Amino acid sequence: MQVILLEKITNLGGLGDIVKVKDGFARNYLIPKGKAQRATAENLAAFELRRGELEKAQSEALAAAQARGAEIDGLTIQLTRRAGVDGRLFGSVTTYDIADALTAMGHTLERSAIRLPQGPLKLVGDHDVARELLGDVFVHVKVSVLGEGESPAAE
Repeated sequence: MQVILLEKITNLGGLGDIVKVKDGFARNYLIPKGKAQRATAENLAAFELRRGELEKAQSEALAAAQARGAEIDGLTIQLTRRAGVDGRLFGSVTTYDIADALTAMGHTLERSAIRLPQGPLKLVGDHDVARELLGDVFVHVKVSVLGEGESPAAE
């Protein structure tokens, strides 16, 4: 299905691009969320009339995301988890834990915006985590995982 993008979408296209996507992606995500419209002649004409206001809204959202990113970029989060003597965690640190820690620090965010490309953190140490605020705006947060060591049992 061909759709007109009403905002910039990462790995898909920018505002006003006509792209071909799978039918289910368009029907279940893009169109209901207001991120795209079907590429028909009527919708193309309506989009051209609204192009100015959509570009203005997108630039305002980008400026707001960059301002929020300046506050968060470079923060260090310390999380303490139980760990063995070899530095492996009994469990893991997930995006949910990172989102909770940032919320406790006073920064609101969506958990889906946090990127952990290698999966949940399972080792003690410092880890760099990327967070996507809006399309091209990424901030980096350092997550310092501290271990509560288990002492070896005396036999």
